[in-house]
Amino acid sequence: MVAPLKVGIAGLGTVGADVVRLIETQGRALSERSGRGVRVVAVTARSKAKKRGLDLRGIDWVASPQALAEDPNIDCFVELMGGAGDPAFTAIETALKAGKSVVTANKALIARHGLRLAAAAEKHGGALNFEAAVGAAIPVIKTLREGLAGTSVNRVYGILNGTCNYILTRMEQEGLSFEECLKDAQRLGYAEADPSFDVDGHDTAQKLAILASLAFGTKVAESAVYVEGISSITPEDLRAAEQLGYRVKLLGVAVRTVKGIEQRVHPTMVPKSSSIAQVMGVTNAVAIDGEGIPPITLVGPGAGGAATASAVVADIADIARGIRVKPFGRPVERLRDTTKAPMERHEGGYYIRLMARDLAGTAATIATRLAEQKISLESIVQRHPDGVDVNGSAKKSSPVPVILITYATSEDAVYRALAAVQRDKVISGRPQVIRIEKN
Repeated sequence: MVAPLKVGIAGLGTVGADVVRLIETQGRALSERSGRGVRVVAVTARSKAKKRGLDLRGIDWVASPQALAEDPNIDCFVELMGGAGDPAFTAIETALKAGKSVVTANKALIARHGLRLAAAAEKHGGALNFEAAVGAAIPVIKTLREGLAGTSVNRVYGILNGTCNYILTRMEQEGLSFEECLKDAQRLGYAEADPSFDVDGHDTAQKLAILASLAFGTKVAESAVYVEGISSITPEDLRAAEQLGYRVKLLGVAVRTVKGIEQRVHPTMVPKSSSIAQVMGVTNAVAIDGEGIPPITLVGPGAGGAATASAVVADIADIARGIRVKPFGRPVERLRDTTKAPMERHEGGYYIRLMARDLAGTAATIATRLAEQKISLESIVQRHPDGVDVNGSAKKSSPVPVILITYATSEDAVYRALAAVQRDKVISGRPQVIRIEKN
């Protein structure tokens, strides 16, 4: 008989508690699938007295994460505390250097220290599994690292933050402002009291950096990701997108180009016919374009205790099976350096919304400035002003919304043209620009 895999868990919040319950309730199935039993033998958390609804009898309570990582009685160290630094980092490194395997859901830690930890796992023979760090129950890590090991990936992109997707969904469906939807997301627990990490795109950037490394064999580098949040998106933009056949999503996109790997996070217009456009609410999705295969889209819950715990337990099961793979699909020493691609060089279609002054020659001036930068337009829509004067005529002073959809062009060309239009004083306020991602 093979001895059971002895698991130690650091962190007994929502996810940690669900992992303990799942291992207990799925014990027999885990044993059958893995060929080996799985047993939680030790835990640690900030408060021993906290009520968690768990029966921890027969499970050792260890004083600290570090002590748990050093405990010779465990085979697998599960880190569910969070945070990019200590105590999580030192505890994981200690466990790996002791030859133990590690499972974590900590995206911030993997984004910052993943290479160092992966090197320790490779050197000392343990596994470093982090499926739950990106997309929770969506098996995108395993798909990229193992399922598509024989495929050259050209692009990986997706909705990686449920908070932002919820806000954009509510704004589109109910015509509400960003601020109104954010307050509602906070009330429902989808957004933190300080929501900036989510709505400014940084959460998505950390996850994208991990996916890019797996897809393209580059070193994980959050600093190489261009980041832009969703706070500038208005209900007017979402209405225009709807009428033009698009939907706005906050996407993380990593794509192979002739100039290198481009990694970017920003609001994006996607065709309503695309699979990614159908993903609403707090749901996440990841699409993968590979050489010689149809696009693959994985959709599911990207957060939550049960979904995250499911991915953690799946990683533990792999360790019980004896599966050991390179954490990033390749030896760390073979991962390539990557740098931040200048967005000025990005090429694609653009949505541009201008508030054009109601003056003779305005349209001609805008067209001239676009033509000077060799920008071709796929469509142009001019909204009639809502305001009328006392005589029933349109108010001449009201700026007129003009919406442009360009064919593929460079970002540099778009902003040069818009700068010239602003100097010409034929528009009011700042132009709104949203990138378009085709299928």
